[in-house]
Amino acid sequence: MLLGAAPVGAETLNTVEARGRVLAEDLYSQVDLPHFHRAAMDGYAVQAKDTFGASATLPAYVKVAGTVEMGKEAVEAVPNGAAMRISTGGMLPPGCDSVVMVEYTEDLGNGMVEIQRGVSPWQNVIQIGDDIRKGDLVFSRGRRLRAHDLGALTGIGVASLRVFKKPTVALISTGDEIVDVTAEPAPGQVRNINQHSLAGLIEEWGGALRDYGVVGDDRAALEAIMRDALQGADLLLLSGGSSVGARDITLEAILAMPEAKIHFHGISVSPGKPTIFASGCGKPILGLPGYPVSALVIFDLFAVPLLRKLSGENVASSAQPRKTTRAVLKTNVDSPSGREDYVRVGLEEIDGRLYATPLPSKSGAIFTLVKADGMVRIGLNQEGVEEGEEVEVILF
Repeated sequence: MLLGAAPVGAETLNTVEARGRVLAEDLYSQVDLPHFHRAAMDGYAVQAKDTFGASATLPAYVKVAGTVEMGKEAVEAVPNGAAMRISTGGMLPPGCDSVVMVEYTEDLGNGMVEIQRGVSPWQNVIQIGDDIRKGDLVFSRGRRLRAHDLGALTGIGVASLRVFKKPTVALISTGDEIVDVTAEPAPGQVRNINQHSLAGLIEEWGGALRDYGVVGDDRAALEAIMRDALQGADLLLLSGGSSVGARDITLEAILAMPEAKIHFHGISVSPGKPTIFASGCGKPILGLPGYPVSALVIFDLFAVPLLRKLSGENVASSAQPRKTTRAVLKTNVDSPSGREDYVRVGLEEIDGRLYATPLPSKSGAIFTLVKADGMVRIGLNQEGVEEGEEVEVILF
């Protein structure tokens, strides 16, 4: 259901500006890389046959015909029984098919070099097309580009490319109790934690943030802002107002949107039970719980795969790629059957083994998430995990 969202449109960007963006087309190499035989080591370019059998006790001797200059084409052929000094990355001169590492040579100072270890043909050489050949597929459509991907692309002369646009994410927090970070909260009020945390996560996962700030418990005002947000956004995130209560107006406001549809309201996940997933104006709407820990956990479980899909990334399932580790649980953790629990844990290494200590699980306590190194998932059909059991930790 989440992954039914279609990617947003595409645009052409300079390659150097495309880090974190998702390819909108398959890319094929138009060149061989490298396009000339290159030395992989400092040393001497030689014909391998002139070094066969050479050793420290029975070295081979060849004439030094000159030096390959870096950044310049080597055009002069090296005669049989001769060698050329060469640096890493230098062009292998005609007539040579290998490089002897400088560590296994000695310059005798009379125009001759002693070779103390033989080489085989093409040893210590990066041949034409060894990295990639002309016509090879470089990256497939749907790949999110990393920094070293950009280096590879510029290496084969790709100066610009088609990528999917960043999905625009409208973010609205709700509740009369929420005050600005600079305000001194009165009894019953809280500073706006979610807006700032979620804004950072949206940008971290490739979204273009459109921040609508905080809307009080006023249904008409919320509806008006939601209508405006849905006109210009690809995804609407609502923080707060998703639980059942007299002042929780988010659900009613969603239902007032054109083409409104509630896909689910309430999930068997803790923290995050009152999550809403809906659509309005043909756009997905995700209603996150108001408690900070719940909001951030649900963002990870639902908003991240949705953002990846809207960004055009290949997403085979709703689970995003995560870094995990194995650790031994230090205390028992209870969990009711029929509910998927995400327990925050701190990690420590003791005598070469990694241990996970569950942290307090209150959804409103943001510092339990800050202090955590990861989460342990307890499945729907599990009734907790016992002390000493090895568990998989989803790392933050």
